[in-house]
Amino acid sequence: MLEFLEYDFMLNAITASLLASIACGIIGSYIIVKRIVFITGGIAHTAYGGIGLGYLLGFNPLIGAVGFSLGAAGFISFMRKRNNENEDILIGLMWAFGMALGVLFISFVPGYVPDLMSYLFGNILTISGTEIWLMVILDLVIVTIVAVLFKQLRAITFDEEFAQTTGLPVDKLYFLLMSLIAITIVVLIKLVGIILVIALLSIPSAISVKFNKGLKSMMFVSVLLALAFMLVGLLLSYYLNLPSGSTIIMVAVFSYLLAAVINKYRFNSKNFAK
Repeated sequence: MLEFLEYDFMLNAITASLLASIACGIIGSYIIVKRIVFITGGIAHTAYGGIGLGYLLGFNPLIGAVGFSLGAAGFISFMRKRNNENEDILIGLMWAFGMALGVLFISFVPGYVPDLMSYLFGNILTISGTEIWLMVILDLVIVTIVAVLFKQLRAITFDEEFAQTTGLPVDKLYFLLMSLIAITIVVLIKLVGIILVIALLSIPSAISVKFNKGLKSMMFVSVLLALAFMLVGLLLSYYLNLPSGSTIIMVAVFSYLLAAVINKYRFNSKNFAK
């Protein structure tokens, strides 16, 4: 039953799941509470431009993804101050531009790019030791910043106007939050891919918010849920010979539907008791 633990690639995958769940649960909670899933999608797809650039110039594509994602975070933070453009249109343009640029860069790469699809749809079984160490560094950055600035980030997440009146640097904190989202996306890319990363960022926290009122407890439960989805999806994909990223997302989606039913039954039971 546990023979998969004999393989190094499975141990790497389990380690990556643990690391990714930390970032996913913490930052996903901010995304759900602040309702910026679409913005997250824009940042995620822009990262593909950096991946293409990495292949073209011969450096780690995930490093390129970090650069492009942070650039997208800065662009969104800059444009949100200006009301002369529709934010949704700008994010949609950025979404398309990043993907198109990535495809263009990759078209210039001589020969065959072997693991390109793993960046689009994920393949946790191919994650390397170097990428795990990169995830460790990114996780440490996320956890440290959130721990130090938890109250400030919570303030702008729940009520930006009130945070402004208290003297907090809202614009700078918003850019910081976007940057943390960008870093988290890079952590998750090799697990489920750019196409599916939005689901893994949002579903665990979307379930958690139904049963938790405080942000800290929501983050904690989101981390546990994300880890459970990844491990269950990983095992199912291993034993059933299914794509790992898609299997993880399917587990998460069915769990969300189950949680919605449970939450509705609980709500109806409370009303009946009254």
